[in-house]
Amino acid sequence: MSKDLFSGHADLYASFRPTYPNDLFQFIFKNVGQFDKAWDCGTGNGQVAQSLAPHFKSVEATDISRKQLENAKVIENINYQVCSAESTPFSKNSFDLISVGQAIHWFDLNKFYSECQRVAKPGCVIALFGYSPMRMSMEFDKLVDDFYFNVIYDYWETERRIVEDQYQSLPLPFELIKSPAFKIEQNLTIQAVEGYFNTWSSVQKFVKERGFNPVPQLMSEIKLLWKEEVQSVYFPVFSKIGRIP
Repeated sequence: MSKDLFSGHADLYASFRPTYPNDLFQFIFKNVGQFDKAWDCGTGNGQVAQSLAPHFKSVEATDISRKQLENAKVIENINYQVCSAESTPFSKNSFDLISVGQAIHWFDLNKFYSECQRVAKPGCVIALFGYSPMRMSMEFDKLVDDFYFNVIYDYWETERRIVEDQYQSLPLPFELIKSPAFKIEQNLTIQAVEGYFNTWSSVQKFVKERGFNPVPQLMSEIKLLWKEEVQSVYFPVFSKIGRIP
């Protein structure tokens, strides 16, 4: 079953998680046959669903975290509801697109793919995508990687491993659509960078188990590299996209 690791810091998640780039969605849409109905599964606070809404007649956006959904922006043609990825109330042959942003690693894959097969229209596109940690410069990247692998690595859930290899090990039992690499580009303050690190489920678990937050120590080192009030950073975006027969 899907795991809920984000309800406890849903407000932080809504404020500081990056938004996927438009060119990713344009590539996905290029492969979609009809634009009647989309399902964004593991929608969180609805970021992906809100990018789909202008292009589809209706969007179903689901998550197991009610707290996350409470932070979602209300849009007329998006229906938010609490349900698991593996068992939904949707009818057979409902969707032209099924999307999952940075959440597939929490699902029971066999059950989820079976549910996708059930609710997909013939030819439905399934788009699974995520992003790697923030990048900026060689020195910055080294600090982030050291924090990730040497400070909080043991506090990540094991399911996170398929994110680390950028979905190379993620099985997808449908016809694959070759997709290019993308990236999220943002101009951020150092406060926003700190907020982003605090959204990590591993950080929240570290705090709960160890009784202190490791992010301020990381930020004290990052501040030495932060030369301007706002600086450009990016997140590598990876995807696995397929077509359900």
